Amino acid sequence: MAAPREAPERRPFGRRFLTDPARLFQHNAWDNVEWSEEQEASARSKVQENSSQLLPQDKQEEYEVNAKRYWDDFYKIHENGFFKDRHWLFTEFPELAPNRNPSQNGDSAHEFSNKEESNNEGLGSCENGHCSLETRAEDQLNVIKSTPQICTEELAARKYSELNQSDGDYPGSSASYRILEVGCGAGNTVFPILQTNNDPGLFVYCCDFSTTAVDLVQNNAEYDSSRCFAFVHDLCNDQSPFPMPDESLDVVILIFVLSAILPEKMQCIVNRLSRLLKPGGMILLRDYGRYDLAQLRFKKGQCLSDNFYVRGDGTRVYFFTQDELNDLFTTAGLEKIQNLVDRRLQVNRGKQMTMYRVWIQCKYRKPPAPQL
Repeated sequence: MAAPREAPERRPFGRRFLTDPARLFQHNAWDNVEWSEEQEASARSKVQENSSQLLPQDKQEEYEVNAKRYWDDFYKIHENGFFKDRHWLFTEFPELAPNRNPSQNGDSAHEFSNKEESNNEGLGSCENGHCSLETRAEDQLNVIKSTPQICTEELAARKYSELNQSDGDYPGSSASYRILEVGCGAGNTVFPILQTNNDPGLFVYCCDFSTTAVDLVQNNAEYDSSRCFAFVHDLCNDQSPFPMPDESLDVVILIFVLSAILPEKMQCIVNRLSRLLKPGGMILLRDYGRYDLAQLRFKKGQCLSDNFYVRGDGTRVYFFTQDELNDLFTTAGLEKIQNLVDRRLQVNRGKQMTMYRVWIQCKYRKPPAPQL
């Protein structure tokens, strides 16, 4: 694979790492790395090769029907040991911080915090096709191994039907700033928000397709039911209820979540989530971009459809372009605030490996209510 072009000027490494491998392995990562035409052609060729053989339709249907079981199994195996705390969260999404500034970081180039780059033991790690963005935190979240009190979809449906949302009788109804994270996993976004943002008006909702994942969140020592509500939710099921009414949320977070969903269902999901936003509310997304390392590593026989794959553990992943995401959000009636692609060079010094990651970060806003 061809070497990348010169890094942006704000990075001090220049071309020296291209001719001095020893220097390369002294550092962890470079963001906003430009690809040469040769490098992009090579990536395109690999994708064409690994997608030349599609799985039979009956196998594809099996993965769709059993999607919940595969994600439950994933979290039973990994618990909170795979995905790490996201040190970059408030740098990239200041809307989640206590002194939030929705206009900050609009179309500007973004940088990751030095904290994230301080430890590369997990940097760019890939396990069974799951390539994580996160690195190990100094203090990992502690999970209490106890019997969960899960809010299953069946219980939720009964519970929510008893609530009169029009009277404001729902979890977090008295809050002045409401955040929903969709696909919360083990809580790697929820708990940093709760720990960092001490706004007394804040309330955080979090949901996941996996009952096991919600179990991990609810039984975490940091879980505070007075500030947070975790629940099981199937995004692909239009009848699966949300605990809050439409136009009640300030922020919806989608971090490496939309890519796990069947592509033909994505638009309906984005439409549903956009209805939950207040006028002026925002969806924040970070997900896999086209030709990311994870996509290039797939073998023949793992492709379901164009740029959509199944991992060895049965979970699935899609790799986006900026235009595809823009179409999804604008069709749902949202306005673009940010749509960035980050091509990032990561180095595993222990294995003497260089890895090229591609992520897309988006912010889309519901148009503010017209002034009367």
